[in-house]
Amino acid sequence: MSGSVSYLLQRLIGVMVTILFVAITIFLMVRILPGDPARVIAGVLASDQDVARIRTQLGLDRPLWTQAGIFLRDLAQGDLGISARTSNPVSQEILARLPYTALLAVVSLALAIAVGLPLGAWAAARAGSVADLAVSALVLFGISMPVYWLGLMLIVLFSIHLRWLPAAGASGPLSIVLPAITLAAFSVAFIARITRSSLLEVLRQDYVRTARAKGARSRTVLWRHALRNALPPIITVIGLQFGELLGGAILTETVFGWPGMGRLLVDSIFSRDYPMVQGLVIVFALMFALVNLAVDLLYERIDPRVRYG
Repeated sequence: MSGSVSYLLQRLIGVMVTILFVAITIFLMVRILPGDPARVIAGVLASDQDVARIRTQLGLDRPLWTQAGIFLRDLAQGDLGISARTSNPVSQEILARLPYTALLAVVSLALAIAVGLPLGAWAAARAGSVADLAVSALVLFGISMPVYWLGLMLIVLFSIHLRWLPAAGASGPLSIVLPAITLAAFSVAFIARITRSSLLEVLRQDYVRTARAKGARSRTVLWRHALRNALPPIITVIGLQFGELLGGAILTETVFGWPGMGRLLVDSIFSRDYPMVQGLVIVFALMFALVNLAVDLLYERIDPRVRYG
């Protein structure tokens, strides 16, 4: 067995252990929350008999260790349970929302790369200048800015005052513009900062000085020689950002009413839908773990100095 295959198997085992840990943790966390989920689902005016019936349907009348055993057994079979709020399979509900979250994450990442990478390279080429300081200030602002505040300000400006873009929903192609900008803001700043740092380190290398001494244009040195060797850490950060965008769109989807998994998670938490909350958190954790694994494998491809196994 080659080193790469052995490494892949080890990582896959690590992913399964991680998902098991996440599953147990979220199972316990949702059950220590105050309140009776059966009463929340049944309604304030429901009778005690109706509440008891719903509690039995959800399995909440069984001992905690019995509930945990049933949950882990079903999870091993790929069964995430039945939603207490909609009475539909949790996997079916998640699959219906997954394309919206994936689309928002992909568009946001593409926007972050298209803006953050050139911005960081531009700042690195002008290190110490006013332009570099301006980019650094912009990066600090993007990293520290609350997502919900940016989303609300964009709605006020582009939806209420200018009336250029829809404020919520997914009714057309323009509906994704404001959520994508909001979600990409942090990633733009982070990618720009990492790009600048990586390029500054590479630009100090001897082969860059040699290329400049031979009369190569500054743009050629930056984009053809320096950026190529600065890409490994940048690619790693981009991959990690994609995983965070997939799982971190909860606030953005809630602010803009985007029908993705993040909004479904918030609605399920408020309605105390145990199976849905558990299923969504597990799916988010699985996506993030698989993205991290893909980034590690890609890192070996783009940097010949890295060998796993």
